[in-house]
Amino acid sequence: MGWPLPPHFDPGATARLFRVPYLERAEQARAWAAEHGISPAASDSPSVCLVLVDVQNTFCLPGFELFVAGRSGTGAVDDNARLCRFIYTNLGAITQIVATLDTHSAIQIFHPVFWVNEAGAHPGPHTVVSREDVVAGVWRVNPKILAAVAPRPGFDLEAYVRHYAGKLQAGGKYPLTIWPYHAMLGGIGHALVSSVEEAVFFHAVARDRPTRFEIKGNNPLTEHYSVLRPEVLEDHEGLPIAGENTALLKALLSFDVLIFAGQAKSHCLAWTVEDLLTEIRARDPGRAERVYLLEDCTSPVVVPGVVDFTERADAAFARFAGAGMHRVRSTTPLRSWPGVGR
Repeated sequence: MGWPLPPHFDPGATARLFRVPYLERAEQARAWAAEHGISPAASDSPSVCLVLVDVQNTFCLPGFELFVAGRSGTGAVDDNARLCRFIYTNLGAITQIVATLDTHSAIQIFHPVFWVNEAGAHPGPHTVVSREDVVAGVWRVNPKILAAVAPRPGFDLEAYVRHYAGKLQAGGKYPLTIWPYHAMLGGIGHALVSSVEEAVFFHAVARDRPTRFEIKGNNPLTEHYSVLRPEVLEDHEGLPIAGENTALLKALLSFDVLIFAGQAKSHCLAWTVEDLLTEIRARDPGRAERVYLLEDCTSPVVVPGVVDFTERADAAFARFAGAGMHRVRSTTPLRSWPGVGR
């Protein structure tokens, strides 16, 4: 049996923006913990980490740049109503929440302004830029941004983008895709969905355990679906341009139980879990059984008539389950899951 829902929770609010009344919620969280015998997280056994992947307005609110609608059309909104409910009803069992934040600026390799064609026009959102396109000059680096993004003097950015597009194609994930400007640092799209932010804040105060926020995606020269590693680590000369998030990996593996939710099931969540599984297999494959995927708190990217990643996302989750991870639903109390009960 889980904990009750606090009176302030409104499941219908996950579709809108609002200001979290921090002082009021902090006072309520302390009183709630005292009323329901919720102890500080430091005493938890087993220790449980809930990882929220990119639960941001840019992906989770209708009308924002990359709303993850799923096949239902309301995917991320419904996911977050269930996610908030899960956080509150398992408040005393979740040791820490880790929230990843996709974080971008205007001039990045996957944004329109980075590229121009022969006429000087930028590619539109969802344009695929292949290595063949780059070599042929269909798309080339915008000469006006060269000095702004070159990591060192004399850096050959044209040689790098040929290398980069080729690495993505060879990697088998996704080709270089031009995305709408999204998750812009300092903008409202970058923020956590208000209801989720409220639940996360309430948890931090009630459990005396700060939320851990992890920035990803701010390197101008590589995409960064997984929070654990960017898509490309080295440039065309074999020199590093980005690094893996070894500090976060170490922190995650220190918990007894890991739970994943967030957006999108087909992209950033899937590749974060994929990279985690790679690391687990290299260390101790049995640890995969301590990973749980909240399947009703994530949705795939679906653009009707354009693209539908549902089957690809489901195949990834089936692969994770085959490795020993658990596909679970938020309505099942955490403490009743195999390996989690106290």
